Amino acid sequence: MKYYIVKYTGQFGFIKPWSAVRDSQTFSQQFLTPSIVEGIEKKLFPELLNEKGIFKIKRNKLSYSSMSSQQEVTQPRGWNKKSKSMERFRSILVRDVMVNPVLVLAFEKEEEALSASKQHICLCRNEDVMLPDPLVVEMTDEEFNDLKGFELRFGESDSSFLVGYNRFNESEPMYGRIEFDGKSILENE
Repeated sequence: MKYYIVKYTGQFGFIKPWSAVRDSQTFSQQFLTPSIVEGIEKKLFPELLNEKGIFKIKRNKLSYSSMSSQQEVTQPRGWNKKSKSMERFRSILVRDVMVNPVLVLAFEKEEEALSASKQHICLCRNEDVMLPDPLVVEMTDEEFNDLKGFELRFGESDSSFLVGYNRFNESEPMYGRIEFDGKSILENE
């Protein structure tokens, strides 16, 4: 299999876990779920907005130089009545932000990669902008396997685990298994 590769880089990146519990169990900041990849694809190719599924992005790898723990204050939707007043409880969650993330996307068609290489993406929040390298690189499946990074291989198998619920497909469960090169944390380059 031959791919056309687009590399995206940014200063920082946050991948929102589907719950704080999941993040503590799976360290979900290291991989992109199927719905995140589908969202990126719909941003790059808006003609797919009314379609369910991933059609053009064939593979992805995510790496970074370090993680920075950030505290986030959250509040539930509801209010609690306390004597003569109403109050909302607060919780503090610790979530990690990737420092200097690198995302590599693989496409089967060169024209799709060229189109993607002219657009920015966001991992999950609009402030996490990642910019493309304008150079599209041709690569085999084996060469892609050798790239640094984490890749969630989508699908259910004996070695897969639940990674969330797909917001594009009636909250259908998403499964995958993680592949990584053993040296996914980037050195200062």
